[in-house]
Amino acid sequence: MARHDLEDGKDTEMEEINETARSPTNSTIEKVPVTPATPPAPVADGGVRAWLQVAGSFLVFSNLWGFVFAFGSFQSFYTLDYLPSESASDIAWIGTIGTGLLIFVGILSGPLFDLGYFRSMLIIGGVGETLAMFLLSLCTKYWQILLTQGIMVGLFNGLLYLPGLALVGRSFKKHRSMAMAITTCGAPTGGIIYTLLFQQLIGKLGFAWTVRTMAFFMLGTYAISFPLQLWGASNLGDLASGTKREMFDPTALRDLPFWSYSFANFFIFTGYMVPFIYLGAYGQTELGLTQTQSLNVLIAAQAASIAGRLIAGYTASKVGVMIPWITAAISSGVFCIAWIGIKSENSLIVFACLFGAFSGPLIPLPPAVFPLVCPDPTVFGQRLGMAQAIGSVASLIGAPIAGALLGKGGGRDTYLGLQLFSGLVMIFGGCQLVVLYMLLLRKREVGKLI
Repeated sequence: MARHDLEDGKDTEMEEINETARSPTNSTIEKVPVTPATPPAPVADGGVRAWLQVAGSFLVFSNLWGFVFAFGSFQSFYTLDYLPSESASDIAWIGTIGTGLLIFVGILSGPLFDLGYFRSMLIIGGVGETLAMFLLSLCTKYWQILLTQGIMVGLFNGLLYLPGLALVGRSFKKHRSMAMAITTCGAPTGGIIYTLLFQQLIGKLGFAWTVRTMAFFMLGTYAISFPLQLWGASNLGDLASGTKREMFDPTALRDLPFWSYSFANFFIFTGYMVPFIYLGAYGQTELGLTQTQSLNVLIAAQAASIAGRLIAGYTASKVGVMIPWITAAISSGVFCIAWIGIKSENSLIVFACLFGAFSGPLIPLPPAVFPLVCPDPTVFGQRLGMAQAIGSVASLIGAPIAGALLGKGGGRDTYLGLQLFSGLVMIFGGCQLVVLYMLLLRKREVGKLI
């Protein structure tokens, strides 16, 4: 066959292929529809829609973290009235398992969010947590309460943890730190609400209907918050990209700033929840306070936590994150040791306010530093998840260890081991933050105001 005949044949084939690609009615295209890949639309910075998402996420956090902060009221009630045969350490496992699962499942659910299932995560999490609360109202034994309030609530809360943070974080650039601070303020706000509900209803309605009232309140807030979060939620951009991310980055194991960050958070969160869980019981058993008076102490701590978070967020925008973070961690530990000298209701309230104000920033500040700990965006998600997993272990074991130290001294020294434990581990975590600060200045070559 002549060469020019081959070339003519190729030209004819190319024309047919081009015609096929151009023709919208071609049978090949009708049989195999192709959706072109388009990059995510740019997200507006703030606006009414974004602040509505902040409001919705605030309500979600008031339930999932607020119920955690209110566990101190349950701790004292279970220990002194409802489950008197169980030790304080065993009862503390109920709260810490819920907290640990909240964080750990939140990490594991990251790939679900990446694949676009954020709506399902919110709905299943909200309905599941509410159902667990109604089941809790029927419980009379330790293992039943551990299963519902500890395991079930923790699992379903874990599904709610990531969507709220991601939706808010994606919606802001300039005011992201303030938006995140407002969102996380839902935690102590919810803690105040649930503690007040417990305080006002437990004597009048009993345990079952007190918990059911909380469940109805929870259901109502979710009915408001989910539409605020999901209505027109097209601003996810590349967060719900449909691409599942890896959950482990082995290179982090060789990175000193990563280990310093993780160890600091581990020790800080080992002691962080101890005062919130045991203050109520301490007031009743050691100072002779009534149940109402002891719960007022918890409310004071949670209210001060709101102020502390907002003040720290503003301060961090002026002087950097590390200085407020170090100050908050070490001061919180010092106040826990000062707790040893508390001998009156007024001094206990002062301690609660100081600890609440200085410990509050320990929640919103760490994520603001992590972009400096891990400046590589390709492994940012994996390393943040690994660091949070380490923190979840601390949240799980801290309060039970402190509870196991109760009563070692007897009499006035019953809480001495608990107070020293919570204070020393937080101070050690704060010292580790100083090491992190120096590592970031040396290895990341950042400015002093970080």
